[in-house]
Amino acid sequence: MSEHPPRHLWLTPDVWKIAGSAFFADLGYQAVLAGFPLFLVLALHAPVWVYGLAMAVAYGPGAVIAWWGGRQGDRTGHRRVAIAGNSGIVLLSLSGLAATPLAALGLLSVGWWARNFRTPSRRVLLVQRVPNPEHRSAAFGFLHALDVGGGMLAGLWVLVLLARAWPLGRIFLLTLAPLAVSTLLLVWLGRPPAAPAARSPEPPAEEAPPPRRRLHPILWAAALYGFSSYNLGFPILTVAQGTGRTTLGILSYVLFLGVSAATGWLLGLRARGTVAELAGFGYVGAAVGSAGLAAAVSLSLGLWALLAAVGLLGFALGAIETLEPTLVSRWAPGAPVGQGMGALTGARSLGLFGANLIMGILYHASPVVAYGYAALMAAAAAVILGVASRRPPVQDPTPSKPVMG
Repeated sequence: MSEHPPRHLWLTPDVWKIAGSAFFADLGYQAVLAGFPLFLVLALHAPVWVYGLAMAVAYGPGAVIAWWGGRQGDRTGHRRVAIAGNSGIVLLSLSGLAATPLAALGLLSVGWWARNFRTPSRRVLLVQRVPNPEHRSAAFGFLHALDVGGGMLAGLWVLVLLARAWPLGRIFLLTLAPLAVSTLLLVWLGRPPAAPAARSPEPPAEEAPPPRRRLHPILWAAALYGFSSYNLGFPILTVAQGTGRTTLGILSYVLFLGVSAATGWLLGLRARGTVAELAGFGYVGAAVGSAGLAAAVSLSLGLWALLAAVGLLGFALGAIETLEPTLVSRWAPGAPVGQGMGALTGARSLGLFGANLIMGILYHASPVVAYGYAALMAAAAAVILGVASRRPPVQDPTPSKPVMG
């Protein structure tokens, strides 16, 4: 683990705005994601496999849209793309007005595609404002902490309103307000520095910047992790149906997001940002968490075992969301960093497309088999990164020109 980087070198007003935008975005749309499986299955009476299909439709085309969003950001400006995509997330809020599963699926999917279009550019905006690669894991950890922290608060207020018998459709409409604040923070974002800050001394020859193909292990691993990374709606349903209490299902979501936020913040400050850390903390953690859910269901271990496994999944996500973009920002060529971030989001989304479709089918047959499948996929991602971690450490290349947002 590394020493804490001085905050004044990376925690600038613009970093606060980007992370604040992430906070308010998740304060909004994570409330929809927390309630959507309950809305679809319990209110609209759709079978669980339809929820898996809904998530697959959202994530599958989202892979192409994320890749396109990264390229468009490099061409037309990442701030413009981030604002446009963030504005479209409001369609998620309108899904609660749907009277049929098909209509709900359509609104959820298009809103999620807008979110994917935005994500690579938002990450590039952060890279532009933290030009020293040694500080980026702290910055991405801070971004993830506020991002998922907003989601945790969203789960809490959904929990309170459900306990007061509010209908989910009405709850979803309330999320329009924080989403508007999220977009305004991106509108108020200043221009990136005209030149990169002072960098560390040139690395020795054996640590010279790698060719573009060195990104491939991370992208393959991200895709494989995506195949294991089912939407947390499945554990929400597992807890809610296993205990007979909807509020406990939402509580598991709050726990997941809270652990993930704390992990992103602390690990971002302490981690060195290596592929070995990503493989161990992230992918192995996800494999053990999914295996824990399978064991808890199979052996009827009860609520606390389910929550422990969900917490471990949250820890793994915090590590992955902090370390993956940090590594891509160092490994991608300097100028087209948006393409690298778009490829990362796209690779994950391709996996998520398969994960949610497969999980929906397997879960319909047996939750134990579904979670066991997810554990195997996450373990495979860890193996790929474990092999990549044997290579020499990678330094950030000095870009030939700054990337303008």
